[in-house]
Amino acid sequence: MLKQKETKPCLLCEKPLKGRSDKKFCDDYCRAAYNNDLKSAANNYIRNVNHALGKNRRILESLLPEAEQTVKANKDKLIEKGFQFKYHTHRYCALNGNMYFYCYEYGYLPLENNWLLIVKKTTPK
Repeated sequence: MLKQKETKPCLLCEKPLKGRSDKKFCDDYCRAAYNNDLKSAANNYIRNVNHALGKNRRILESLLPEAEQTVKANKDKLIEKGFQFKYHTHRYCALNGNMYFYCYEYGYLPLENNWLLIVKKTTPK
């Protein structure tokens, strides 16, 4: 008596699979959609963090006049514009121990009384 092959269902749409025994999806659309669904939570988180970093950079850039090296701004002004202090690309500890927080090439140094010193990293010419 011949044993009838069991057909596995597609991991996305559950249609019966035809072809190779190790096949998991019925077509490229189901394969791509399945993998996109798996990664969507991680991609969404990354997208949100990148958006916040970009917004923080634009806020710092808007507060620093083009001709100036530094400018002081009140922390409340940044918060009012939507700055999120928990997001920064890197930190820099100066020789004097001051810790600068950067969003790409724009950064800030926390000062006393809710003030910040906004700076732009200059590239050597």
